[in-house]
Amino acid sequence: MTDKIKNVFVSHHHKDDASVDGLTSMVSGKGYQLRNSSIRVKPENQKRIDNKQISDKTIARLLRMKMRWASQVIVVIGKETHQRDWVNWEIKAAHQLGKPIIGVYENGLKDQVEIPENLKKYATSIVGWKSDSVVDALEGKTQFQNPDGSPSPKIDGGNVTC
Repeated sequence: MTDKIKNVFVSHHHKDDASVDGLTSMVSGKGYQLRNSSIRVKPENQKRIDNKQISDKTIARLLRMKMRWASQVIVVIGKETHQRDWVNWEIKAAHQLGKPIIGVYENGLKDQVEIPENLKKYATSIVGWKSDSVVDALEGKTQFQNPDGSPSPKIDGGNVTC
């Protein structure tokens, strides 16, 4: 079977890097190849960022460039994601660029977790960690779920899938 290739930007808390790999692996079992343009910061570069040796303006410019290339933005939702300023910024930037925004709860989450403010405003879909749900969202099927994959009331959602 030929893979369907999706160019995506995966917004996530860097503590959740393993979930980005897991997401890629999960959808590959359904015949999808995710080409991810997001930034995965190496420890030595994280020190430079923490010490403000790289300006926020430079980071924002790089993120926007990488997002423009992607056709969709996926937000990995973990327990601490809502506290990450850059994740919230990336969601707003994706909305401004007209990108569909898909929230995916991390694998293993059973209880409801706080969702980043901008994801509440601009999500096209928010789904549980299930390959069929993620693939449906990638294909433009709007759906809103709880972390366990059960239906959830639709949130505001600001993007329209064309």
